[in-house]
Amino acid sequence: MTINCTKIGAILAALGIGLGAFGAHALQEMLLEKNLLDTYKTAVLYHLIHAIGLVALGRMSHSKWSVRGAWLLVLGTLGFSGSLYLYCFTGIRALNFITPLGGLLLIIGWLLIALGGKKESRS
Repeated sequence: MTINCTKIGAILAALGIGLGAFGAHALQEMLLEKNLLDTYKTAVLYHLIHAIGLVALGRMSHSKWSVRGAWLLVLGTLGFSGSLYLYCFTGIRALNFITPLGGLLLIIGWLLIALGGKKESRS
C-alpha cells in the first residue's frame, strides 16, 4: 500500500492554516474564556509540523518503512491534533485519552521513517 505524502501533507497544511486562522479570529474569545487557547495553539503547531514533514517525505524515495511511518504520521496527526481540536470545540474531557495515543503514533512514525531512510542510504 502506498501513500501520496505530498498531496496528503499539502491538504493537511491547508487545513492547519485554516484551523489556525479560524482559532485566531473566530474562536479566540471562546478559547480564552475556556482557558483553551494554548491547547488549540498546540494542536495547530503539531498539525502543521507534521503536514510539512509529510510534504518533505513525499519528495524522498519510499521504503516499506517510510510508507508505514507516513501512515502513522497521518493517523498520529489526526489523533493528536484532532483530539485537541475536538476537546476545544466540545469540552469533552474524555477525548484527552486519544491525544497521547496520537503522540505515540507520531513518535513511532518518525522512527519508522528513520529506519526506512537508513535502509535506503545503504542501497
